[in-house]
Amino acid sequence: MSRTLNKVMLIGNVGNDPEFKITPNNIPVTTFRLATSQIWRDKDGTVKEHTDWHTIVGWRGLAEVMNKLVTKGSKVYVEGRIRNRKYESSGSGKKQAYEIIAESILMLEQRKQKTEKSDEGFDDSAETLFLEGNDNIAPDFVEHLTEDAKERNIDTYLF
Repeated sequence: MSRTLNKVMLIGNVGNDPEFKITPNNIPVTTFRLATSQIWRDKDGTVKEHTDWHTIVGWRGLAEVMNKLVTKGSKVYVEGRIRNRKYESSGSGKKQAYEIIAESILMLEQRKQKTEKSDEGFDDSAETLFLEGNDNIAPDFVEHLTEDAKERNIDTYLF
């Protein structure tokens, strides 16, 4: 029995505002760059750091949500699969690109617009966003909020 697995889980910082496009087949797609860093000390005690940059691609409903919520500097958790794509570049010949096809995204930071505390002691800016790729995402995301989340101004998106 032969089984395979193509699973990627990344936590990092968004390096640019998302690019939103519509394909010729009228399918939304959003792309952004995500930085993940590793920090260590070498044998001399010197602190070293290495940063890898990943291209994150979201399709359909997830693309629309990513475009609205992800911004440069956001800290996000991305879960998806890696895809190798070959293409022709003008003047450079054949090229190869590795992309992460996002299946879900979790925003790891609070929104920066509000900072007041509610009567219950909850930070009005707190949010938990879990976004999964789905072809049938409702256009009005607020409808998915529970009444409790609406009262506390906590945004929870499950798709």
